[in-house]
Amino acid sequence: MPTALEPQLFDQVEEGLKDVVDPELGVNIVDLGLVYDLAWDDETDALIISMTLTSAGCPLTDVIEESIGNSLDGIVERFRINWVWMPPWGPERITDDGRDMMRALGFSI
Repeated sequence: MPTALEPQLFDQVEEGLKDVVDPELGVNIVDLGLVYDLAWDDETDALIISMTLTSAGCPLTDVIEESIGNSLDGIVERFRINWVWMPPWGPERITDDGRDMMRALGFSI
């Protein structure tokens, strides 16, 4: 059963995931609010990333998964993505930093 991450590891993982940019929106997955939870699975000795996408039919899932792997290199050896579709993502999940980034890219939110 997954457990909470140690605070230092949580911060490292979160910072690493901020390097993963949604290719369609140009904003990282953390500030977009796509990451719902970070936990550790002792049984598999792996990070569990519970996250969603802006739409279930996103054609860039593989690109995002590969980018996550690259961003976590040197932070964790193994990770697994737990795709979550309920609750669905909505723009209310975007952080203030994410909103600033989107405005800078010309989105009105």
